[in-house]
Amino acid sequence: MGRSSCFQKFRLARIMGWLQIVLGGLVIIVSLSSLFRFYSAGFFMHNEDICHHFYGVKDAYEEGFDIRAMNDRIGEVLIRMESLQDKLEKTVQQLEKEKDVVAKSDITRLEYKKFLEVEVIRPLYNAHIALRQIRLPKAEGIGNSTMKEEPLINTFVIEEIRKYITPKENRVGKVNIYGTEKIYNTIGHACVLMKKELEEYMDYDIGSYCKDDWNLAQKLMLNGCDPLPRRRCLTRASKLYQKPYPINESLWKLPDGRNVRWSNYQCRNFECLSSKNPKRGYSKCTGCFEMEKEKLKWVANSSLPVDFLMSDVLRIKPGEIRIGLDYGVGTGTFAARMREQHNVTIISTALNLGAPFSEVIALRGLVPLYATLNQRLPFFDNTMDLIHTTGFMDGWIDLMLMDFILFDWDRILRPGGLLWIDKFFCNRKDLDDYMYMFLQFRYRKHKWGISPKSKDEVYLSALLEKPPRAI
Repeated sequence: MGRSSCFQKFRLARIMGWLQIVLGGLVIIVSLSSLFRFYSAGFFMHNEDICHHFYGVKDAYEEGFDIRAMNDRIGEVLIRMESLQDKLEKTVQQLEKEKDVVAKSDITRLEYKKFLEVEVIRPLYNAHIALRQIRLPKAEGIGNSTMKEEPLINTFVIEEIRKYITPKENRVGKVNIYGTEKIYNTIGHACVLMKKELEEYMDYDIGSYCKDDWNLAQKLMLNGCDPLPRRRCLTRASKLYQKPYPINESLWKLPDGRNVRWSNYQCRNFECLSSKNPKRGYSKCTGCFEMEKEKLKWVANSSLPVDFLMSDVLRIKPGEIRIGLDYGVGTGTFAARMREQHNVTIISTALNLGAPFSEVIALRGLVPLYATLNQRLPFFDNTMDLIHTTGFMDGWIDLMLMDFILFDWDRILRPGGLLWIDKFFCNRKDLDDYMYMFLQFRYRKHKWGISPKSKDEVYLSALLEKPPRAI
């Protein structure tokens, strides 16, 4: 009886030893399986084209096949299994050191079951799923067939990301309204560099409520993972959401604070966002949440030559300015003033850089465009009458990035449209470089002003008209 009891107490240690052996065998099987799959795909055949395909100048990605991502995935699976084996070995060693304590203790079936589920079965399952998700490229064509793989499919483990980026074929097997056989959902190329954060963002239960993680989404966007993948979860709103103010009140009235989710901001109400509060949590557009000050912008006379009045700008093109884009950081005051006094529709770009800029613009009855500097503007060519920019794209910006942005603005601005550079500031020694950037398009100058901002910095304001380009 005593001998039987002793064996029962050490049963866990024996099982752990057998698990080490099994895991070692699994690692060998996975390695052989991977080699077999590569061999089946023709990777080890003595074919000069295949050698050039994988070991030439573009050995990591060529003809739509990303071998590096596949190699990383297999390596990830092997690391998981080796990590599990190491953990089990350490557990066995610990049991050996404390065998006297183990002999006196009783492990319940529930504790034993929980240990196996959490420490053994779940890691093995995840490694198994990750291995089965590897997709080999499909051979296309006859004779001189090419290897083609769905882009980035072997880069990510989270199934929801893989489902999103997998091309969606038309159900009827015909060309769709866009003239394509498949729809490719896009993500920013830098998503690969932020794999951990993106997988955290896309790890949710389908159909349930999303996590309150808009700040994680914005972090991804600002770091180049833009566009983000869509999600199949329900977005959260404030629990105390109230009906917004009517349009005749909302333009110049601070919204109800109960309509904003404050959990990811330093402040918890609009009063905290005052420019007098040094702990307000944001530095751009200080005072933007104080409506009495906002009412004076672009309508009150100023002694500075860089402050242009809105009425003077619109007088240059009477009746021609109907729609436009306000590119900057703010609460939509430029759009509100244009709408109220001149019946002009303005779309305002907005990012929540420490404060709820996007929410406030919408709650004022205006249109926010949640966009970063990274992306091409979602407007067709030659459509905007006016582009206005202030307080965002200043002397910190790289000249090459600025060049791409300005050419994108030129693309969407119609012939005869106005580009309003409003109090752009930079270091005095860099002024000539930025002036060249603005003047390279040979726009007609309507207004131009330079004013000192500090000892080393200057303001530049300009009102430029895009010339006709009939080709």
